Amino acid sequence: MKRWRLLLFLLLTAWPLLMPAQEAVEAGKPAAAAGNVILLNISGAIGPATSDYVHRGLKKAQQAGATLVVLQMDTPGGLDTAMRKIIQDVIASPIPVVTYVSPSGARAASAGAYILLASHIAAMAPATNVGAATPVHIGGVPDPGGGSKPPEKEDKKDSPDQKGKKEKPAKAGKPGMDEKALNDAIAYIRGLAQMRGRNVEWAEKAVREADSISAEEAVKQNVADLIAADLPDLLKKLDGRKLSLQGREITLKTQGAQLQAYEPDWRNRLLATIADPNVAYILMLLGIYGLFFELWNPGYVLPGVIGGICLLLALYAFQVLPISFAGLGLILLGIAFMVAEAFLPSFGALGIGGVVAFVVGSIILMDTDVEGYTVAWPLIAGVALASAAFFFTVVALAMKARKRQVVSGQEEMLGATGAALENFKEGEGRVRVHSEEWQARSGTALKRGQKVKVVGIEGLVLTVEPYNPEGH
Repeated sequence: MKRWRLLLFLLLTAWPLLMPAQEAVEAGKPAAAAGNVILLNISGAIGPATSDYVHRGLKKAQQAGATLVVLQMDTPGGLDTAMRKIIQDVIASPIPVVTYVSPSGARAASAGAYILLASHIAAMAPATNVGAATPVHIGGVPDPGGGSKPPEKEDKKDSPDQKGKKEKPAKAGKPGMDEKALNDAIAYIRGLAQMRGRNVEWAEKAVREADSISAEEAVKQNVADLIAADLPDLLKKLDGRKLSLQGREITLKTQGAQLQAYEPDWRNRLLATIADPNVAYILMLLGIYGLFFELWNPGYVLPGVIGGICLLLALYAFQVLPISFAGLGLILLGIAFMVAEAFLPSFGALGIGGVVAFVVGSIILMDTDVEGYTVAWPLIAGVALASAAFFFTVVALAMKARKRQVVSGQEEMLGATGAALENFKEGEGRVRVHSEEWQARSGTALKRGQKVKVVGIEGLVLTVEPYNPEGH
């Protein structure tokens, strides 16, 4: 018994000392993950969903105590704002970030080239390429984040077609938007290359001339650090590599490290889906049509609710997309014309004009050359044809209904037949028309039971005359 008491006393005494160790084990989920490598996958056009995914992934890596983050990338480019957010997160990351252009055949074009140069380590798989970082126009303003079309050479004074022509003096001190965006992009990419000790001259060439090079050339020209066949080969080659991280030298230990892929959560997937130009385009149309039907038939509620939700989602998507407001205005004008065709006798003029405005607006809705940020042609054609067919069907039904005989109202009473309920005295009496009794007057004497025909109506008094089925 004394031994049990002594053991219980020792446990109670030592318990406070064991608590920090126990908490370390519980919090030991991050500690146990030390040495792990977090894998983030960037595939396709870079947009707000991508930057949000990378931001959360880097935070997740810090919480898990990872020693390395690998951005596996295959992108044609993307939006400048999203690209700069990713680069800011990479530069501020306390964990080294390796950008790995993979698999074979992938590319780090445009915005991807900036991210590759900004990373602590730049790696590429065989048969990949990097470059083509010239700004392109998005919404009327050049965007360093996408495109690959090089600007024209400015020095044309010695070309044959310019000989003998008097040059116009350029306006000093007033560079255009293209020059401003180009110079800004050059300064930005040169700064990234200088920070990581990479080839500054090539970085400028990638922007100014849209130059693009293979993985082998990238390593030779000090644009990329190494070539790896796959992820295990990458981790093997990174082991023991020294690099500078926020002013301190570190040595990577990746041999035998566990590779953990961080997949986008529901929020990232939802944002990526909504921000897809084709989905945003459909949401906008569903919103417009839903509200239109609700206003046309008040009280249905469901079309208005669905339309309002879809329209708000579309407006959110347009907020982060390179939207052309001229295109959006043409789409709304086209829909208004097609709706007006159903109510106004324009004999197709409004409807045809509406279809034309709708198609043109859809084409220029996404004012950008960046791949992945345009509305698909088949979708535009399908929606335009469906909308035109719907409204022209409404017009055809309206024209057909216009030719039908009137079945209600005062106009319907004209020409109706009935019978006199009494002998008319002084040209007035009662008649039965459509099973209803009416006061009536007639310029001809009528007898009870005689068939009559309505030829006029004034207030609640009918004007009738004798009805002759043969001669009417």
